[in-house]
Amino acid sequence: MSRAALLVLADGRFPAGGHAHSGGAEPAVTAGRIKDAATLERFCRGRLHTAGLVAAGLAAAAAAGADPLLLDDAADARTPVPALRQVARRLGRQMMRAARATWPSDALDALAAARPRGAHQPVVLGLAARSAGLTPLDAAYAVAYENISGPATAAVRLLSLDPFDATAVLAHLTADLDRVAAQGAEAAARVATEGTDALPTASAPLLDITAEQHAAWPVRLFAS
Repeated sequence: MSRAALLVLADGRFPAGGHAHSGGAEPAVTAGRIKDAATLERFCRGRLHTAGLVAAGLAAAAAAGADPLLLDDAADARTPVPALRQVARRLGRQMMRAARATWPSDALDALAAARPRGAHQPVVLGLAARSAGLTPLDAAYAVAYENISGPATAAVRLLSLDPFDATAVLAHLTADLDRVAAQGAEAAARVATEGTDALPTASAPLLDITAEQHAAWPVRLFAS
């Protein structure tokens, strides 16, 4: 294992398409729920402990060797609205392209063939982590961090927020990030004996509702 691979996977410049998505920040800014660094931090904390936790469990399970097709079905069950399922698969397709070019593996090839329109992004990320020789906990960290770094980066563009303040928000959330990654990896370790029902099922209904609304906007800065 090369822990340096985790830096590559979690780097915002990794060409996985995340720069085009705000993780729900754009509709939250428009609604006034995000207006400064303090409200951005509250938004990111809530997202981390809901969507981020679910993603961490899925990614860790894929990195641990669970069947990615079963995990993809589990991801569908945990993503109730069509807009977010489409986003997850679109990001998964882009992540798959980047991962196969960076860490080629038979497992990635097989998932790409089975899900030509894209598997859910956390599942692809976890499989990429496994192909890179990373641990399930590493995969959980990478996907959980992405769940908050995306909105933080988007807020800089949407609010002209000081980038130093946005980075401080991420720094304030490191303890939460540790807990979510550990919870995701612990749940993933139980999949072998308990099945995918062991994975987190936390939900964020407001993110679901605003994702559907955002998808219908005629003009928007971000794809989601």
